[in-house]
Amino acid sequence: MRIGLVTEGGYPYVGGDAMLWCDRLVHGLDQHEFDVYALSRGRHQETEGLVPLPPQVGRVRTAPLWTAADDGVTYGRRARRRFAEYYGELVAAVCAGAGTERTGSARAGVGSARASEIRSQDAPAVLADRFGSALYALAELAREEGGLVAALRSDAAVRTLERACRAPRALRTAREARVPDLLTVTAHLERALRPLSLDWYGDDALGGADLCHATSGGPAALCGLLARHFSGVPLLVTEYGVHLRSHYLTLGPDAATPSVRALLGAFHGRLAAEVYRGAEILTPGNAHARRWQERCGADRTRIRTVYPGMAADRFTEAGESPDRADPHTLVWVGRVDPAKDLVSLLHAFAEVRKEEPEARLRIVGAPSGAEGEAYLGHCRALAAQLFPDEAEGAHAVGDNPVSFEEIGAPDAPTLPDAYAAGAVVVLSSVVEGFPISLVEAMFCGRATVSTDVGAVVEVIGGTGLVVPPRNPRALAEACVALLRDPERRERLGAAARARALELFTVERNITAFHGIYLEIVSHCPVRRVVLDESGDPLPFAAPAESHVPGHWTGPTPRALPRSLPTWATNAPVRATPLATEGAR
Repeated sequence: MRIGLVTEGGYPYVGGDAMLWCDRLVHGLDQHEFDVYALSRGRHQETEGLVPLPPQVGRVRTAPLWTAADDGVTYGRRARRRFAEYYGELVAAVCAGAGTERTGSARAGVGSARASEIRSQDAPAVLADRFGSALYALAELAREEGGLVAALRSDAAVRTLERACRAPRALRTAREARVPDLLTVTAHLERALRPLSLDWYGDDALGGADLCHATSGGPAALCGLLARHFSGVPLLVTEYGVHLRSHYLTLGPDAATPSVRALLGAFHGRLAAEVYRGAEILTPGNAHARRWQERCGADRTRIRTVYPGMAADRFTEAGESPDRADPHTLVWVGRVDPAKDLVSLLHAFAEVRKEEPEARLRIVGAPSGAEGEAYLGHCRALAAQLFPDEAEGAHAVGDNPVSFEEIGAPDAPTLPDAYAAGAVVVLSSVVEGFPISLVEAMFCGRATVSTDVGAVVEVIGGTGLVVPPRNPRALAEACVALLRDPERRERLGAAARARALELFTVERNITAFHGIYLEIVSHCPVRRVVLDESGDPLPFAAPAESHVPGHWTGPTPRALPRSLPTWATNAPVRATPLATEGAR
């Protein structure tokens, strides 16, 4: 079948997010054809280039999210009126107030019938329909006129947003928005709605695919929604990190005013709900992401949890050699940033040293950006303060029990070597999605101590110790318990490795997506014929119907007509629909 793979800031760019799992998916499903539609997040990503692509990738089309030149489209009077109507409906659905504010209209003298009408107009289902209808109307306008970039940046867009914010039933925080807030929100909406102006949705592009697989929510999933709207292409959405949750974490109190946060949060919430409503199947990477999707309105019958696939081969030697570990060493591996809470880990290790004076802590990882560099410097200073260099004699060189290293250093030449060096692997994060470093430690057969964040408990499944986040004393007690009990460490490490090999390998991930692809295509017939270069229909461009017309519940005929050929008389008569081409 022909898959349209839509990515945002990821595959096939060299430095993209989620590049590895997409690359492994495309290489593993070589029986299918892939067209990749990539949305880039910055100039540096585009200059780094693309990864080598396998032959099953037919073409790659890219578009930037970080910049958009003025499309030069000048709307006529009728088009301007349509834009004002559609965009006004969209932002009105975003600005609509909550039920506690609407009840004030009845107390202010509005009759009960009128108040009921107001409540029904602003009901969640009605607002979702208004938002979706306006979104697709804007997409159709962009297709007819050649783009929306100039219109979304115009003064008319700002005035339309202001009217929606000042409406009687708007959010209180929206009514408090000032001109700078309105300009900020307008600029953000223009960036978020750039997929509406792309020319990816015809039969010669994404609209000609048998299936659209969006590898994240947000803009990538919006492209899939438009392909579904214009061409009926079924949509599969994979979220290993929930886009809406990432938006909430990024746009914190220090990053924007309350009005901007409320308006953008409402927009992304409604977009996420529309994506979850339009997708045939959602594949979160863990139960934590699944709960987010269900809270945003996703139908749980259309959700399939598919864990990220990771290469286990390079950890085989470490996993089969538990005796390589130093029995007194704790190891932390990951990307250094404040969310990893290394400060709590250092304070916990101070408690560990009181109980186990020979214990050592190895922190292996590189900082992420300027914030990570500053945080790493703070952690180094704290370690020097908590653990002065120790020397065995008066003339010996002092040694610190805490070391900061990077992969490639003499003591940690490879990632498996870093995990293999310690008896216990520690994860101290306060924010975590799917804990990749924890799975890698499990592949290496190491006992783990982790904080209860994100999908940690789901990943561990009883094969490691879990403590509350930001609790150095609990973290220290768990580490001491494992350092003092080598038999328990070995037992937990073996169970962790068996669990990781069963659930988190590349092969299991590819098999799951292969089955989901066939399930979607078999139930979503495409009502068009797409021809190849020779004029023949492309396979799966018009897949067999999964429901064949007719009455299948009637009695099975006892005899076959004599006019049937000889081979048919030996075939069993079936009273159920035949399997589709996609399911074979």
